[in-house]
Order: sequence, then C-alpha cells, then structure tokens
Amino acid sequence: MITGLRPNKTVGDLTRYTGSINAQSIGAIVAQHASGLHYIGAVTGPDQTLQARADLIKKQISLLSPYYNYIIVDLGNEMGDLQTSMVEIASAVLIVTTPEVLVVNQTRRLLNELLAATFPADMFHIVVNKMSRGGINPQTIGQNLRRPVIGVIPQDDISAMTALQSSTPFILTSQNSPLRAGYTQILRNLTGGVLQKLKQLQRPSGAGALGAAQAKSNLQLKSTSSVSSGRKRGISNSDLDPETLLKLQIHKGLIEEMDLKKDLSNTNGDPQKEAELRQKTQRMITQLTDRLGGGLSRDDRSRIIKQVLDESLGLGALEELIADPTVSEIMVNGAKHVFVEKNGKIQLSEVDFTSNDQLRKIIERIVSPLGRQINEKTPYVDARLADGSRVNAIIEPLAIDGPAITIRKFAKEAITEDHYVKWGTSTRSMLDFLKICVEQGLNVIVSGGTGSGKTTLLNMLSGYIPSNERIITCEDAAELQLRQEHVVRLETRPANMEGTGEITIRDLIKNSLRMRPDRIIVGECRDGAALDMLSAMNTGHDGSMTTVHANNPREGISRIETLCMMAGMDLPAKAIREQIAGAVDLIVQIGRLSDGSRKIKQITEVGKLRGEAIELQDIFVFKETGFDKNRKIVGQFQPTGLIPSFIEKFEARGVTIPRNLFSMSSAPQSATQSAEGDSAKRMAPSRRGLSRTPTRTQVPTKKKVSGED
Repeated sequence: MITGLRPNKTVGDLTRYTGSINAQSIGAIVAQHASGLHYIGAVTGPDQTLQARADLIKKQISLLSPYYNYIIVDLGNEMGDLQTSMVEIASAVLIVTTPEVLVVNQTRRLLNELLAATFPADMFHIVVNKMSRGGINPQTIGQNLRRPVIGVIPQDDISAMTALQSSTPFILTSQNSPLRAGYTQILRNLTGGVLQKLKQLQRPSGAGALGAAQAKSNLQLKSTSSVSSGRKRGISNSDLDPETLLKLQIHKGLIEEMDLKKDLSNTNGDPQKEAELRQKTQRMITQLTDRLGGGLSRDDRSRIIKQVLDESLGLGALEELIADPTVSEIMVNGAKHVFVEKNGKIQLSEVDFTSNDQLRKIIERIVSPLGRQINEKTPYVDARLADGSRVNAIIEPLAIDGPAITIRKFAKEAITEDHYVKWGTSTRSMLDFLKICVEQGLNVIVSGGTGSGKTTLLNMLSGYIPSNERIITCEDAAELQLRQEHVVRLETRPANMEGTGEITIRDLIKNSLRMRPDRIIVGECRDGAALDMLSAMNTGHDGSMTTVHANNPREGISRIETLCMMAGMDLPAKAIREQIAGAVDLIVQIGRLSDGSRKIKQITEVGKLRGEAIELQDIFVFKETGFDKNRKIVGQFQPTGLIPSFIEKFEARGVTIPRNLFSMSSAPQSATQSAEGDSAKRMAPSRRGLSRTPTRTQVPTKKKVSGED
C-alpha cells in the first residue's frame, strides 16, 4: 500500500510459473518501484485467499535468490506450513512487536512455538515498533522475550501518513525524522555482522556428527560434569562421542528442570494434557540444546532435539523404526546395537540409544500402562505397544550387555488373502480351499517356526469365520485383530509383586468355555493349555484354531502331544493321540525360506489313529525347484492328488468343492514365473484319494503309506 504498486504476479502465480527464471524473465514476474525495490504480492486484493504449496515456493525463491542481495518475506502473525517453510530457508527472522502487555505476551507465545519447532533461538531478533513514551521499555521487552532487541522504531504518524499519500517509502522522503533514524539503525545492526553470523548458523557443515570442529570443542569443554550412567558401567566421558555426551547432558538438565515421571502420571491418558506436556518438554530441550550445544548446524540441532524428546516421552530410537513400513521386526541388543528385519533379512540399523539407562526407562514406559513391571525380581516381560506390536524385554542381570528388546511389529494394513497371493505365499485356489474349511467348522492348527508368520496367517484365516458366530480369543499379548463384531478378546496377566494373581492361557480357556463360545482361538499353545484346547475342540466348539511351533506337520503333532503331557494329567500317550486325532482336522504349515520369503509349505489333513501313529496326508505342498538370478527361491504350489476325507461331509451339507482342484494333472501353480511347469505331473495320488471319490482325470495309483507320504 505504501509503494502504490500492483503486483504482476502473486505467490500462487509464482508456484505455478513453469517458465525459466532468469534475468530476462524476472521483469514479468516482479513489480518494480523507482527506488529499486521489486515486489511480489501474496494476493492481488482482499477478496483473494493465499493458496500455494510450501515446497514449490521454496524452490522458486531459491531460483530468484541469485539475482538479489536480500529477499524479505512478510509472514504476518499466523504460522502455517507456508510460513514455516519460509523460516526454514531464512537467514534471520525479525519479530515485530509493540510496547503493549497483550502484544508482548502474544509475541512470546509465537516465539515459543517457533522454538518448539526446533528453530535456533539465535535466528530471532526483536523489533519494537510504534515506540512511545508511555510504552514498555525495550530492555524490559527483550528480557521478557529472552531475545535481543535489534532496533526500535518510534511512533511517527506524520512521516507514515506522508509516505502513504505520496506512495514513497519514508526512508526516501523523511531525511531527518526519528522514524528514518530508527529504521537505519536496524539496517546497520543487521549488516554489521548479524546476517553473516546467522547465515553460518543455519547451514549444515557436513563435517561429522555435530557438523563442526567448534561444536566438538564446545562439547569437550562442557563435559566436566560427571555422567552417572557412564560411571556405573566404568565408562568415562572421554570414551563417549561428543553427540552422545551432549544428549546425556541435555537429559541431566531436563531432570533438574522437570519431573517428567510425575508429569506423565498427571496426564492420565488425556490427549490434550499429553500434547501440552510434549510441547513444554520440547521447549525445555530446545533451550538446553542451545545452551549446551553451541555451534550445531540446524539439521544436527533438530535431530538431537527430536532424539532427546523421543527418549524422554516416547520410545527413543524405536519411534523412527516403528514408523518405517519396511521394518517388520526390531531387535535391540543394548543401547548401541539395534538390528532390524527388512524384507526377511536382518541388518544393523543406523540408530541407537543414548545409554542403557535411557533404554531401561523406555522399557518401563512400554510396560507400565499395561499394569506390568520389570525389575530385578521379574527381569523379563511380554507386552504390546499401542498399535498392537508384540514386545519382549529382558534386563540386567539376565541380559549381560544391557537391556534387550524384541518387537514384532503389527502390520498397519490388515493382511488379506490378496496379500498372500501377491507375495507368492500361497495360491488363490489354496486359500479358497482354506476358506471353505474354516467356514465349515474344521479345527485348524497353524504350524511354523519362530518368525514364520503363524499369527498373521491365523489372523487372516479367522477372517473367514462367519460374522454370526461368537468368537473368544485367548492370548498372552493381544495381537489378533478380528474384523467380526461378536468377538471377546482375553489376555493373560502375570503375577503381581507378591507372586500372586497370575492368569494363564489355561485359565482363560477354561473360563471361555463358560462364555458360550462358538469358536475359541488361542494365539499360541506353548504349555499344558494344549490339552484344554483339544478338550474344547472335542466338546462341540468346532472351527477353533491355534498355533504351535514346529517345522512340519508331523513334528506339529508331536509338539502338541508333548505339550499335553505338560498339563500334569498323567495321561498315556495313546490317549493323547486319540484326543489329537479326534480334535484336529487340518494343519497348515507355514515357513520362512532362506531368502526371507514366507510360503504355506503344506496343507495337511489329520486322519485317524492307526496303531501308534496318527495318519497324515498332504493335500497341497510347496516344492522348491532352485534359485533365480537374484538368489530368490523359486518353486511351485502343487496338489498331491489326495482328496480330503471331509469332502464327502461338505457335499452332504450342499458345499461342493471341484474335485479337479486336487488333481495333479491340472496345471501346476507356480510361486514364481521361473518355476518348472511339469514337476506336478510326475506325482501320483494315493489309492485312498481315488477310492473315496474318483476324480475326472485318470491317473496311476500307488500303495498308501501310513504316516507322512
């Protein structure tokens, strides 16, 4: 308004400008004043709203910057994404206030928001505008805001009005006015070294963890205070790298300034209180970082503030790994050794924790909301995160090298049969077969090794249960996420400090029988609960499911038998096998291969007890055929030609499964494009499979073998 210029382009126009920005095209972009000032407007008038993408305006300003010594951006008084992006690329920020109590308080709020956003405090300088005799003293304003006042512009309505009427900035017209003198002094202060210093402040030097030798020197000078966590383990300050030492000092200063444990307990899970505490803590960490870590580049400063904040209120380095969708498992072996599983492969990550003490506090922060505890009396615990991820933690003295955490991440996206087909874990026809089996109430055991994906597969299979049935789930740590509405989720409870009050899986299964369940799903059988599970399957709760640790279906049967013996009932082995044969209908074997991929390796029907052995017959199998050029395993999913005995029962209910689904003469189902196509044709079905229901395809027969084929 003062210059009388109408903008050629607005900020929105600039972000949409597709031409080349050069010395020739600038004239069409900016409006030019006779004084040499060039101008781009936010909008052309009060009827418009500023709409521009922050990343695009940053890009365009960087293209304009070579043609100007200074670019000045008026951000107004609200901090949105666009305004924040301008602060990120600025060398200096002048915060203009007036000498009034209300305005100074609002200025302090704005400044606190900027500091909480991890911007360096040294960037910000105060300008007091409209200074009059009755206003607050500039020195008092600077003390209140804790930032230097770089200049004072007096109240001068006459000069301001004259400039407005003549469309000429007062700096050009009012040669001897107080207004011009105040403005000139600000320019002198800025160009007298402040700008050069601030330009260096914001630029990452890329010279190491802290970016500069000066920063390292400052840290070493400030390392005279003892670090308790280091002394406990015989680690001197000289053994710590400067960045770790800085974070330890910030933690120590934070403990002296705030009682975080008390503050966290006072939030009582209130999101608003938690947000206020986080903002307050971030502001304090920012101030401590600026005081203790002089010479940090902006990138290093922001990273250290985030890491200390995450360790103080969140899960520290785990926050970054949990947010990474490519990480499926996190394994922490002490503060400085964090491994992750990506794409089925284990590798050392780049993140770490400040100290074992901080890692111990993070473990306590995980287990406390669940009513569990970890201490020298109970040095290990199973828990879960808010998103459902499963956590196991163990501490000293059992963990010699420091606390160890294992986190099996919970998938953000529900795993469906489409994912299994896409990943090559199974074929559509195998999953359609399993869907019918679950819908028709077969009792299913999911078998596999550690980390093979048993729980995920169990969760996917449970999605096939009809929505009109009542489901009870029993788990050590609640992981299953069933999509049905009629679900009751039960979770075990460890013993309290007195060693009483423990609730086991066996207790939950026994109680669930009184809850009128149609189906019972047990997350994992690992003790005498297996006998209770078999009893439930044999007493009318058809369609129940659980998982066991085993490398193949035959070992799965043996594993269940062993677990049943742990129940302390002194049952003979044959009686237990009869229970298993009568209860279990189907075993789905899943495994993780050497290349990290997961496959449903076998779908096996559990038959009758023949002598001392339970009869098993594979219905589908996965056959490995070799490796591709990327050393990925290739192979085929194949039907064995054996027709399940329960097909006749399904047909009696009106459920028809095409017999050619089990025929080996049908085209083999490849897990990868490079798999061989004729291996399935060389396999022959058993006599039992043909005698029950003849298939349409004529195939040779062979003598049936009891046990595994």
